[in-house]
Amino acid sequence: MMIKKTISFFSKALGCPFAVFGGIVLICVTALAAAFASEIFLGLEPCTLCIYQRWGFVAAGTMAAMGLIYRNKKPLLPLFAGLSGLAFAVNAAIATYHTGVEQKWWVSQVEGCIVSNFGTAPQAILENIMAAPTAPCDKIPWADPILGLSMANYNVALCGFMALAAFMAARAFLRKTV
Repeated sequence: MMIKKTISFFSKALGCPFAVFGGIVLICVTALAAAFASEIFLGLEPCTLCIYQRWGFVAAGTMAAMGLIYRNKKPLLPLFAGLSGLAFAVNAAIATYHTGVEQKWWVSQVEGCIVSNFGTAPQAILENIMAAPTAPCDKIPWADPILGLSMANYNVALCGFMALAAFMAARAFLRKTV
């Protein structure tokens, strides 16, 4: 009985533009605020892949904001939900790649993920320090003390779930317009 009520609740929520787009904006703002707060208050420096993952939240949040603005234009709702879902799916892929780099499953091919060899010449050392990323992508700056999961690991789960929800909402909106 409880499962049927839960499914019914989510089915209704996925058909409501305000709930879908408002929820996406809320999650995107919260994720970005958590990233910036971890920098400011915990002193964690982002790597190149961390920065790339933030752009996925910006893209998904922007599409969701457009969905909120145009929520009365039913033909546009599947587009905005689908684009939000696509942004989350790409973000989940980047986070999966980042997880592999952190776990040393593969070496990052993204420029800026590996801290340069500083050499021995004083001028070369200074130039390399100025050009080097703030943090290497293969180091985990913070891990959950209970499960040992990194922020990239959590981002895989969050963005994967949000991509699925956004695509389901796009499908629900599409059925209402046809």
